[in-house]
Amino acid sequence: MESESIVYGCIRDWPSDDPEQRRLRRETNHGVLAELPSGDLWPFLGQEMFSFCDLPGAGLYQTQVIHFGASYCAVEYEWNLWIETFEALLKRLYWASAVVHLETELGGIHTFRWESDSGFHSPQEGALRVRCAWEREGALRG
Repeated sequence: MESESIVYGCIRDWPSDDPEQRRLRRETNHGVLAELPSGDLWPFLGQEMFSFCDLPGAGLYQTQVIHFGASYCAVEYEWNLWIETFEALLKRLYWASAVVHLETELGGIHTFRWESDSGFHSPQEGALRVRCAWEREGALRG
């Protein structure tokens, strides 16, 4: 049996005093996620792995949090492609920060963080910045 990798994390929007601006950013983000492949068509990212709260007061105060998670067969061997796909998604979203945790059976836990130089990212912006922190928790699980 091949090793399993677990990938999970969240993408956070930034709070705003303007409710209309928050609504437009949420709608844009929802639309982008709805365009992701579904079912067996997704190689790395798919609609089913993302979730978010829609209604203010029901898990949504000011900041939209998009959470995600999936299990893969040894995705660490294709991790550069996974990161490229995730960053292509980030470039299309509104967000302030994003974090991805990669848990591998042999390599432990890796944490990747994206932060915008200006404190927020709009789809019109270009470059992304990533900071990687590597944590190792009990390798070789049985």
